[in-house]
Amino acid sequence: MKGIKRILGRIIRKLVRYVCFTVAAVLLFFALMIGLFRYLDPPTSAFILSEKVTLEGVNTQQTWVDLDDISSWMPLAVIASEDQKFLQHWGLDTHAIAEAISDYRQGDGLRGASTISQQTAKNLFLWNGRQLIRKVFEAGLTLGLEAVWPKWRIMEVYLNIAEFGTGIYGVEAASQHYFGIPAKRLNQAQAARLAAVLPSPKRYSVSNPSSYVLQRVRWIERQMRQLGGVAYVAPIMEQKQ
Repeated sequence: MKGIKRILGRIIRKLVRYVCFTVAAVLLFFALMIGLFRYLDPPTSAFILSEKVTLEGVNTQQTWVDLDDISSWMPLAVIASEDQKFLQHWGLDTHAIAEAISDYRQGDGLRGASTISQQTAKNLFLWNGRQLIRKVFEAGLTLGLEAVWPKWRIMEVYLNIAEFGTGIYGVEAASQHYFGIPAKRLNQAQAARLAAVLPSPKRYSVSNPSSYVLQRVRWIERQMRQLGGVAYVAPIMEQKQ
């Protein structure tokens, strides 16, 4: 009996060491990637790679552009649409997360409550899904991004890897595909229309917007005006320069 206990003890200790080593290796990998992508543009993202597998045969459109080559209307539009506390928070909207967890405990599905920083972390590093473990990874990575990257870098990466339609990633590809112009020349209405489809770019269309999308566009434009127009995003645009 004692021999069996000793064997089980050794097995458990080895498993614990293995788990600790694996967790440490994963954390080190993500820390290195966050530090690297602070200065180097990501060649792709986990989301784009997974979509290429899922949508085999679909032509992928993506062209990286720096934030100062993107119209100021675009970061304003996504802030107005997706995350109006982006300039103030440290990555997580704790109030929205608390509400989502409360709904989850009551039996509802685990919904988003994601900030732009969280969406950037998720799209860049993680898989799709609403599993609790993925949300935990997402929260940790988000805090890492906020600790190492300035706001302008988070916005720059977000706008370059966000999906705007099937196979269309990044604001430059979206601007060229839907409007035939570079992202630098987007006006307020065009930026609002791109931002309006972000919650579900495969369901909503930029080129053939439904009445719901057009309603969202009008709402986003009102929010953009209430925030103060492009002057509102001047701090992050100036950070880049």
